[in-house]
Amino acid sequence: MFLDHPTITATNSFTEPDRIERLGRVYGYVAALADLAGKSSFIEKFTQIHDHKGTLIVFWHDAPTEDEKEFFAKAWASKIGDGSTNVEHEV
Repeated sequence: MFLDHPTITATNSFTEPDRIERLGRVYGYVAALADLAGKSSFIEKFTQIHDHKGTLIVFWHDAPTEDEKEFFAKAWASKIGDGSTNVEHEV
């Protein structure tokens, strides 16, 4: 069992708690995509996901590959995410 999950934060999360719920769903979607791709240590590569006014910001320990970035793009653009392509990555 993996216990060191990334921090999930959002701008205005106190007045809009649904933002945190949405990020939880996005995290699950991303984890499933990584599992399907056989990337067993993927979750350990990033430290935080943050929703800043509709932009998903992913903070990484190690630089992500293009397919790892794509996991977040797919999840954020889906109906469980924001439905947009606004994703940024910070190493």
